[in-house]
Amino acid sequence: MLEHDHRKAAEAILKAERERIPCPQLSKTFPAMELADAYRVQDLWAEARIANGARLIGHKIGLTSRAMQMASKMTEPDYGRILDDALYNDGARIQTELFIKPRLEVELAFIMGEDLEGPGCRIYDVMRATEFVVPALEIIDYRTEVPRAIVDTIADNAAFGAIVVGGRPIRPFDVDVRWIGATLSQNGIIEESGVSAAIMGHPAAGIAWLVNKLAAVEAKLKKGQIVLGGSFTRPVDIRKGDVIQADYGPLGAIGVSFM
Repeated sequence: MLEHDHRKAAEAILKAERERIPCPQLSKTFPAMELADAYRVQDLWAEARIANGARLIGHKIGLTSRAMQMASKMTEPDYGRILDDALYNDGARIQTELFIKPRLEVELAFIMGEDLEGPGCRIYDVMRATEFVVPALEIIDYRTEVPRAIVDTIADNAAFGAIVVGGRPIRPFDVDVRWIGATLSQNGIIEESGVSAAIMGHPAAGIAWLVNKLAAVEAKLKKGQIVLGGSFTRPVDIRKGDVIQADYGPLGAIGVSFM
């Protein structure tokens, strides 16, 4: 793809985000789009949002389960950006009109205590550089029509919609972070449950992957940034009026409602 096409694709995502109306799949509009093109479109989307006042506060990782990778015909995760205007705290009342078709996943967020860069980053490097691990929910959303190719998802900021953080922050070696379990209740009914080892065998594994991918584009994780490590439950559809409770046991809970 030419840079002109990258910009047209990013403008389509931005317009869909503003108007809450999904645009046609970029993979159909630009059949030549490859992974590198999709990440370039994501770059341009982020640059436009930051130029309009948003601030980069971290990254998200998606496709961390083998089942999701196979469904997307991928052999590795993908990543997107977290901007400050999409960060909510425990107890938030969130407007559903901010999204097109929101869904919600249970995750862990790593808060970086120091800069971390690759190549050659491994799980223990991530653990050493992390100051806190906190319970988190990710709201995912699609700004393009479905069904989507993987390039559509990546260009669309890896389907990131928002992040909710809460519960009890822990230091990375306080517990075995592979075995943090959680249940997800929607309107008082447990819909999903999972354990953090489902994230590539270790929730820090995806973050090590991300650090090495960022090194290839001369970027890194920075002190204070939030990194969503990937979901360990299936996504739950969200509707106006829903009340969500994610219970992480000893790590506390996150409650949000949608209005």
